[in-house]
Amino acid sequence: MASRGQVLGIDFGTSNSAAGYLADGKPRLIEMSPGMTTLPTTFFFDFETRETLIGEPANQALLDGADGRFMRALKRVLGTTLMHEKRQILNERVTFVEIIARFLHQIKTRAEAETGLIFDRALSGRPVVFHGAGDAREAQAEADLRACYLAAGFRDVAFMPEPEAAAIASGALDQSSEIGLIVDIGGGTSDFSLFRSTPDGVDILANHGVRIGGTDFDRAISIDRVMPLLGKSTELRKVMGPGTSPVPNAIFNDLATWEKIPFLYTAQNRRMVAEMARLAEEPEKLSRLATVLEEEIGHDLAFAVERGKIAANTGGADPVISLDQIERALSAPLPSGMLDHVLAPYAQRLREGAAETLQRAGAAPDQVDRVIYVGGSSLMSMISKTMKTQFADARHSFTEVFTAVTDGLAIASASK
Repeated sequence: MASRGQVLGIDFGTSNSAAGYLADGKPRLIEMSPGMTTLPTTFFFDFETRETLIGEPANQALLDGADGRFMRALKRVLGTTLMHEKRQILNERVTFVEIIARFLHQIKTRAEAETGLIFDRALSGRPVVFHGAGDAREAQAEADLRACYLAAGFRDVAFMPEPEAAAIASGALDQSSEIGLIVDIGGGTSDFSLFRSTPDGVDILANHGVRIGGTDFDRAISIDRVMPLLGKSTELRKVMGPGTSPVPNAIFNDLATWEKIPFLYTAQNRRMVAEMARLAEEPEKLSRLATVLEEEIGHDLAFAVERGKIAANTGGADPVISLDQIERALSAPLPSGMLDHVLAPYAQRLREGAAETLQRAGAAPDQVDRVIYVGGSSLMSMISKTMKTQFADARHSFTEVFTAVTDGLAIASASK
């Protein structure tokens, strides 16, 4: 009988991914590129070379202005009908299951090349909820992700809630009887796990999650600060007779949404925007929108918003979203306090998510000894401000925010 291969712990993320396994009793993360243990969850289909680029090379191709199609945040498509629709990309018709499978196969291949081991099974992190508690798409989302792993060459895959993995990696095992709350803010979901550390491991008291994350923060900032410069909330003259009507919001909402940007570059949309520019009360703004579609720079715009968000969050002087790629010297200011104002609805939902987690466990806020932040988007000051207000008596700590989930999966993989 053939021997069983190793289990690879994989954190397939909305924005970044990582993988690891247990070696000599410690989690060992796979090097995805020289000196880097995380891999951007991005794709670039190069129309000239006919190559599919993954990770940092995909990001660089976009920044270099290569002719092709860029994709990011495909994790948010899991559970939707888009996963199984065939699309013409380069020389073939493929589904998102096949595209994600190629990404996971790259991770598998890199892990095996680095270690000399065979990884035929995966322990995958998964958000507590993909879409929402009780949402009919929940089971389908996990089934879709399972299909991606199997298509990538793994013969079996098990799942672990991402905040549970983070709890294992947090050092909770060394703090007997401590009650901790994992606040895992990723690119697409925000998950909470209330746990008690015991001599035998981590006892999960309650899990809960909400479908918001860093890409939603980007979207809110883009809609509020950038899209008005492209014509959002302006007026169109009526084709017949006097009066005006508002510019439709749909195209702005899609342009601000990472996973929908690649599907906006159609002849129909270009014609629609050209007609809106002709009828616009403020034609210069709609002309900017036409430029974005014509030059296919929607993702450049999204990266600019992300950079502006980070600059504003770190307290830089006079942070702005630079939009030079659309028009020279064009920018959208993000003054002090603006970020908290734009993201206030998300702060409220996170507050409610944490409260719901405690309610499910029958616990009170003052029983929480420590709040542990993981996930790249947990670095937003809005997150810690919200949680410190809610859990004023707890210790607040940032662990390895980008790799805590992978560390936990690597530790847990040894028992699978």
